[in-house]
Amino acid sequence: MPHAGRLTTPSEHAAATARVRARYAELPPDLAVRLAKRTSNLFRPRAAATGPGLDVSAFDRTIDVDPVGLTARVQGMTTYEHLVDATLAQGCMPLVVPQLRTITLGGAVTGLGIESSSFRNGLPHESVLEIEILTGDGEVVRATPDGEHADLFRTFPNSYGSLGYALSLTIEVERVHPYVALQHVRFHDLTTATEALAVIMRDRAWEGQPVDFLDGVVFARDEIYLTLGRWADTLQDAPGGMPSDYTGRHIFYRSLRERTHDLLTVRDYLWRWDTDWFWCSRAFGAQNPVLRRLWPKSKLRSDVYWKIVAFENRHKVVARIDARRGHPPRERVVQDVEIPLEHTAAFLDWFLREVPIEPLWLCPVQLRPRPGDSGGPDGAGSPQRRATGSTQWPLYPMGVGQPYVNVGFWSTVPITTGRADGDTNRNIEAEVTRLGGHKSLYSDAYYDEETFADLYGGSDYALVKKRYDPRGRLPTLYDKAVRAR
Repeated sequence: MPHAGRLTTPSEHAAATARVRARYAELPPDLAVRLAKRTSNLFRPRAAATGPGLDVSAFDRTIDVDPVGLTARVQGMTTYEHLVDATLAQGCMPLVVPQLRTITLGGAVTGLGIESSSFRNGLPHESVLEIEILTGDGEVVRATPDGEHADLFRTFPNSYGSLGYALSLTIEVERVHPYVALQHVRFHDLTTATEALAVIMRDRAWEGQPVDFLDGVVFARDEIYLTLGRWADTLQDAPGGMPSDYTGRHIFYRSLRERTHDLLTVRDYLWRWDTDWFWCSRAFGAQNPVLRRLWPKSKLRSDVYWKIVAFENRHKVVARIDARRGHPPRERVVQDVEIPLEHTAAFLDWFLREVPIEPLWLCPVQLRPRPGDSGGPDGAGSPQRRATGSTQWPLYPMGVGQPYVNVGFWSTVPITTGRADGDTNRNIEAEVTRLGGHKSLYSDAYYDEETFADLYGGSDYALVKKRYDPRGRLPTLYDKAVRAR
């Protein structure tokens, strides 16, 4: 059963901060500092540890939730699973809740995150009001949009721990309703589907109904579903009088093809993709009806599948079996990319021709308006929008007023004769750049250093890196994302 969330007090947090700062000072100054973490949601290789890591396991609690002021103060290593438990107990939730339970709040801010509320609420770092950061030089600073450390506040998103580690974050939250009513709308071509996305992102409505959540799945170029979600207070919208349950025998992504309307509790909606890691659980047999009956319900979780992947990465069991069977080696293609909406149909058309992966996930996103901009139904003049609307994010530059679509694809492709490992990823990178997009850096990246700096705020990053990590105790962003150091 869900609980009220892991809680701590300000005094306990202050004590943990003092301990981690002292521990940081004790680490050998000639070795790169890394977090001592048991789990990760990264899919790029990580260099073998060469020394003791920094233990931040104490920073996995919620400090405070204010359901009146609609804010929460949360430690950086708190998973969204535990954060959601704490906020739902107070009738609210973070503005954006990434799809996987074990993504941490600090990870979503320093490494980006996205979900179906992103077309109206932007990215997780846009709802941050203050970050308490242990910097590369061992200091603890409080970064805000307009304070002494505003430069660090702006460059912290997408820095992947190369500038410091978030010890606590104060974020905005929003009120919830008991249920989310869903409508799955099918489209038969890519252009019509993206045109519909444009309308919904602009109007926050479809055919007279409000839309509070929006994502989609491309099963084929002539089979695209957009899932439109809206808040609901009663069971009236439930097709069978009860909300659906996709935490056991039934599989959420298959329901898009099987029904046009659905209803989920708010908690089950937030974790609808986690049970089967979108559709990736099929690679482990978890969607086989016989095996699924035997698979413990508590183990139908993304972190369990990730451990299976990590085991395979270390021991290459399946790869060796495939090699003995004469199958070609395979290249990992696990990426999320942001494409300007006007080029999304072209990107999908190219991808479906060139890359043998399906389905694809679609998640519209647009940055929150700045003060004075038209903010849609919520209005740009609200205190929440004034809090962070004027902040720019140089390490993941997106234009205010420019709608984008996140396209997610997570699989492998065969390395055929004349091809090398990485070729498919490089082709995707080139196409994304050509169309004016960006890719998230949680997985393999192949950019040269100059191109990487152009795409990910190199000049801004260099200035902040010099100020907050002058001795280079933390690896650079390029070292982490591309060189895997």
